[in-house]
Order: sequence, then C-alpha cells, then structure tokens
Amino acid sequence: MTRPTFLDGPLGTELERRGVALPPPAWTAAALEQAPDTVVAIHAEYAAAGAEVHTTNTFRTRDCCLAGTPWAGRGAALAATAVALCRDGAGPEARVAGSLAPLADCYRPDLTPDDADLQREHTALARILAASGCDLLLVETMPTARELSIATCAAVATGLPVWSAITLGPRGDFFDRTGVLSAWAQAAEAGAEAFLINCVPADRITPVLATLCDRAAGDGPALGAYGNTIFSAAGEWSPERYADEAVAWADLGAGIVGGCCGTTPAHLAALTDRFG
Repeated sequence: MTRPTFLDGPLGTELERRGVALPPPAWTAAALEQAPDTVVAIHAEYAAAGAEVHTTNTFRTRDCCLAGTPWAGRGAALAATAVALCRDGAGPEARVAGSLAPLADCYRPDLTPDDADLQREHTALARILAASGCDLLLVETMPTARELSIATCAAVATGLPVWSAITLGPRGDFFDRTGVLSAWAQAAEAGAEAFLINCVPADRITPVLATLCDRAAGDGPALGAYGNTIFSAAGEWSPERYADEAVAWADLGAGIVGGCCGTTPAHLAALTDRFG
C-alpha cells in the first residue's frame, strides 16, 4: 500500500469541542482573535498526529461573510492572521494550504451566487492567501461544479498548486457518480493538481471514490478524500474505525487522505499509524 499524503482535520468542530464560541455568521473567523492560542494548538496537534498539509482557518474570512459583525471589513487581515497561526502551529516543515470555501452554505447548493460574485470573491481571497505565504490553495467543500470550476480557476491564477474538493452533501446526493466524474474533469481542465471528496459521511465516500479511481486512474489530478463523522447514520466513528475506512481509500488509489467535521487529531493519528 502506497503511503498517501496526510491532510489535517477540521478546525470548526475541533474549536467547538474545546468550548470556543463560534457566533454566526463569522463562525470560525471569530476564533482568530478570540482564541488564537487554541487555533495554534489545534494545528500543532494535527502536526503531532502526522499531518503534512495543514489547512488555514479561512472558511469564513471574507468581507461578505463578516458584514454586521465586529470583524466587518477586516476579512483580508483575518485571512493573513489565519495563515500566520497555521504556520506557527504546524511548524516550518509543514505545507500550509489556504482554504477557499463556498460563498454560501456548503450544504445549500441552491444558494450558490452568480458567476460574477463567485469570480470576484474567490479571486480576492486566493490572492490574499497567496500573498500571505501559503504553499498551496485548497478549494474545498464545493456543493456545485460551477463554483468548483470558478474557484479553481481563480486559485490557479495565483501560480500556486491547487487542490479542489467537492462535497456530496450530508446524504451523499449533491452529485451522482456521473456528476462526480464531470466535476473531476472540470477541476482538471481548470488546472487542479488534485481532486478530492470531503465533508461527506466517511462510509458514503468509499463507493464513489472507487468509481472515480477506476475511471481516472493514471490520468489527470491526484485523488483524495477527507470525510466527516457527524452526519453519518452508521453510528459512532472511533479513530480506529475511521482509519479503517480511510485506509480503504488509499487502497483504492487515493493519494491524499485526512479528516473533516467531527474527526479529531486522534482520528488522524490512528490513520497515520497504519502506515508506520
């Protein structure tokens, strides 16, 4: 079994687990000023668990997401802070991935804005993240192929490597298998170096990834996955159980694996331990 690249785990549910208040609509962006030491500590714990690529806490550091909050108009500064905190916690050898999330709710594809808004907002954040010192950009949790394509193009334009990920939604029905293959093709055309599935119940990823790996093997972007454990109908996901599922992804051909909402540094440690 080939050793994959290990992506870290979530910031949002981990901050909640540690008692950090995440008031909407700023959500995790609030922690950048209200609990920066906790953000650094989480990044450090993922590094200790074996993560090699660390995701910035920039899921909501856009001015359009911060209107009416104490951080209104400060999206760029918060994004730069998120990159610095990630670097501090992950350490000098880690690769920092700047996160570009959906403009609207990642589980509400019907709310995806028009193309002009997508282009403007994703271009602005991608440039901020690149200027702040990210090693790569992670377009993640995209609920539509349209936003995936526009965000990926905006990220690629910075000159940094880009990984692009879609979510299948809490029930795994945002994309059927044909839709996943189409999204993979669009990410490849836009210039993504990797295509991933994320923020989907872990057990729902495996059959879709099997189809994707079978169709895309040896051609186009690398493949990867990082699933969640909080929306699954399959019961509790211990670190060992999650590791079992993620090892299956690597066996199928996923070259990047990590964790999403509900997983913890312990889940990642259980996974990395499987590879020695």
